[in-house]
Amino acid sequence: MALPSPWDHPEPLALDTAPLPEYGSGSLADLLPTLAAGLGVPGTTATITELTPADRVCVFLVDGLGWEQLSAHPDEAPFLTSLLGSSRGGTGRPLTAGYPATTATSLASVGTGLPPGAHGLPGYSVRNPDTGELMNQLRWQPWTSPRLWQPYPTVFQLAHDAGVHAAQVSSPTFERTPLTKVALSGGAFHGRLSAEERMDLAAAQLAAGDRSLVYTYYAELDGAGHRYGVASDTWRGQLMYVDRLAQRLAEQLPPRSALYVTADHGMVDVPFDEQHRIDFDEDWELRAGVALLGGEGRARHVYAVPGAANDVLTVWREVLGEQFWVASQDEAIEAGWFGPHIDERVYARLGDVIAAAHDDVLIIASEREPKESALVGNHGSMTPAEQLVPLLEVRS
Repeated sequence: MALPSPWDHPEPLALDTAPLPEYGSGSLADLLPTLAAGLGVPGTTATITELTPADRVCVFLVDGLGWEQLSAHPDEAPFLTSLLGSSRGGTGRPLTAGYPATTATSLASVGTGLPPGAHGLPGYSVRNPDTGELMNQLRWQPWTSPRLWQPYPTVFQLAHDAGVHAAQVSSPTFERTPLTKVALSGGAFHGRLSAEERMDLAAAQLAAGDRSLVYTYYAELDGAGHRYGVASDTWRGQLMYVDRLAQRLAEQLPPRSALYVTADHGMVDVPFDEQHRIDFDEDWELRAGVALLGGEGRARHVYAVPGAANDVLTVWREVLGEQFWVASQDEAIEAGWFGPHIDERVYARLGDVIAAAHDDVLIIASEREPKESALVGNHGSMTPAEQLVPLLEVRS
């Protein structure tokens, strides 16, 4: 039998093996339009057909509560585990986050009811075509006009305009952020520092209208996963707390209400070694022809210097193609990674090359991104651990 030659290059991952988000039927972008349509809000459509309308609807979004992570921890989350069969209208199935599975993108998908290719927040950091700089869409740095960056009204605004009582209950820190403005504004914002207070106030806001649409949010589970990993005691302790918060809210639902507990993404722990953490700043092959490195470790936007896009694509496929789905911009768009269509203003925000992790690996940048490169838990790609999120339901 012939031995493999050291010059043989294994075949890169076929792009059609990437598990696409269920845009149009079961993604985060479909959730609020479905709920708003059940409230009679004009301009919204119920595309998650398994859901039954309710007069008062609350979405509790737990940052980082992936379907696989929740399913693996029944002892830490007995209340949420008891609701797994209720997910997605009693089918017991999860939703998909959308690509990339990251907070800024997912929150924009939730709030606007649009996939990333339309709302235009297609990554953790992307190139601003007007300035040529990378823009961090979570921190909104460097600052740019929110309304120019994301011009569509939120579903909360549509609901408010239709006479539905719309409210967001979150940390006061988020009240005036650009991300809140473009993704979650509309109706009234109520800031509360205590998570217990948020649950109580969310229930009260549900009762404040005959038709209500209320959103509340908890961030600290995600923070624990990033810092310590989803295998850590700290993360499990946070999950136990989330479980109690969800039960506290569920027990206070006013009549004719539906509570949906969901998330923006799951998470993957990545080992700290050179095999699993490929350092862009120390790899001359990956750096060749690259003007900007955007996105995050498991979902990279790669911006080539003029004329080098094809060469960068070739090299990235040769170096990373067994561990990442590596696509040109056109290939990613055609495959539907960012949704069924791309708004004209969004094209130049996407990388010339787009790399989505298949294995438990990262493309870190130890010099450019020292904090992000040190995270234990990571997310962004299309693997089930990152993409699948619950849609747990409680009705009164």
